[in-house]
Amino acid sequence: NRNTMVESNRSAYTFELCQNWPSPFLTSTRISYQIPEQLLVRLTIYDIRGRLVKTLVTETQSPSSYMVEWRGDDGFGRPVPAGVYLYRLDAGRWSATKKTVLLR
Repeated sequence: NRNTMVESNRSAYTFELCQNWPSPFLTSTRISYQIPEQLLVRLTIYDIRGRLVKTLVTETQSPSSYMVEWRGDDGFGRPVPAGVYLYRLDAGRWSATKKTVLLR
């Protein structure tokens, strides 16, 4: 006998952090992600040295796909210099980080 568990209310979403578009970018870029359950979500931008540049999202979100725009600015709204930046998604115990390039 093989036991198979079937989840009738299984979400169509999975954990995913997509590559931003466009990248490299000049003025703004879009970061898309999805989560499969209601969780506290935090989306942050870091410089290449690991210093926090800006927090884009900190809130509890429902299972869905999301898109956030980053305009190449810091937490005070000031433009950041051209360079390589990392964006990190933390959702519950899951996390992922990707790289983007800002041109000026």
